[in-house]
Amino acid sequence: MSKSLSHVFLPVFGGTAFVLAAAVAFANRNYGQSQIETLETRIEQVEANAAAARENAQAEANRAAELELKVEEIQAAAAERVASGANLTAPAPSHDGIYGLGRPALEEEVAAWDVDVLPDGRGLPAGSGDVWTGEEVFADRCASCHGEFAEGVDNWPVLAGGFDTLADEDPVKTVGSYWPHLSTAWDYISRSMPFGEAGTLTADETYAIVAYILYSNDLVDDDFELNNENFADFEMYNMDGFVVDVRPETEYTEWRKEPCMENCKAEATVTMRSVFLVETPPEGGSNSVMNDANPDELPVFTADGPSFIPTAAPKPEEEAAATPAVQEAAEVDETAELVSAGEKVFKKCKACHQVGEGAKHSTGPTLNGVIGANAGSVEGFKYSNAMKDAAEAGLIWTAEEMAAFLAKPKEYMKGTRMSFAGLKKPDDIEAVIVYLKSFGN
Repeated sequence: MSKSLSHVFLPVFGGTAFVLAAAVAFANRNYGQSQIETLETRIEQVEANAAAARENAQAEANRAAELELKVEEIQAAAAERVASGANLTAPAPSHDGIYGLGRPALEEEVAAWDVDVLPDGRGLPAGSGDVWTGEEVFADRCASCHGEFAEGVDNWPVLAGGFDTLADEDPVKTVGSYWPHLSTAWDYISRSMPFGEAGTLTADETYAIVAYILYSNDLVDDDFELNNENFADFEMYNMDGFVVDVRPETEYTEWRKEPCMENCKAEATVTMRSVFLVETPPEGGSNSVMNDANPDELPVFTADGPSFIPTAAPKPEEEAAATPAVQEAAEVDETAELVSAGEKVFKKCKACHQVGEGAKHSTGPTLNGVIGANAGSVEGFKYSNAMKDAAEAGLIWTAEEMAAFLAKPKEYMKGTRMSFAGLKKPDDIEAVIVYLKSFGN
């Protein structure tokens, strides 16, 4: 006997539908329970926040009431003093106790300033920085005072160059030529720089800036990275140029005596004048100029006072007004003017390059006779690989090639060690090229 299919499938479909309905109902029940728990948690959070807000509001109200009470007490005391004839502007009485100003420094606040870096690397924080990162940070945070390649701006310190000048009459003391320990640079930059924003550099930024300063002094290559692990291994150029001063123990007691204050000179004479004078232009800043005066123009000083009062020198505009005819009649030599202008522009280059008689290699080579010469041809200077490749390719420093190089050195010669960003004004480029021509062609 056979049965119809409906008798077989209908019970099966019915059972399946029942199971699915039960599963959906169970899932909905679980979902609803989860939603209830979430809402209960949120309600608890809102109630906790409201309680905290009420406590804060009460605390502020109490504090305001205390301050109002103190103000009333001060006003009452002042009124009482006025009524008694007391002077309200009289100095405050001396106080032997604690004034209650300020608060004890937090440990993290002390730690932020308690950074003592020693020459052997002790005290350095963990970190690292490479030359190229340092160039970017230096340009952003330091170049406004120290120049884009550490040459110094106006009277701000020069940080690069000056090698073999310490024995000269006017030595150039830079981080590269003078400082005996690298830790001095790291500690000072971290503690005091940038000017007006002391303490804002991170450890990695400080490592990068120090690495770039070393590169600007040609003490490392452009792929150098400075970190807390290799820091102590670096030896500065002038590390042996300092000695411990033992004169207080060995010499002072032999010749130090109380001044006699008898038989003093009858007069005091100024025998020298300052080589440079610092003037302040109307537009601000400062400018160092040569002092053309001589000691004969100064008075002699005695107990009765100076022998005469010097007459102030006329201002430049007064001199110009006094001799207009001479200035109008003078012939203008365009080449001489360009040489003079180029000499001023060359101040941006003097931190690394020298010209003229007795010129020596520094961070960069001497530039006597550079215009018209083959690239990379100065004897005794270690050129970068990029400059050596250019020399092998036959590059000649014509006026046109030099102008293109000075405009954008890094774009003109990829891989050059010259970190100078370039001269922006065509007139400055023309002037400095004419100036360089005056030292040989």
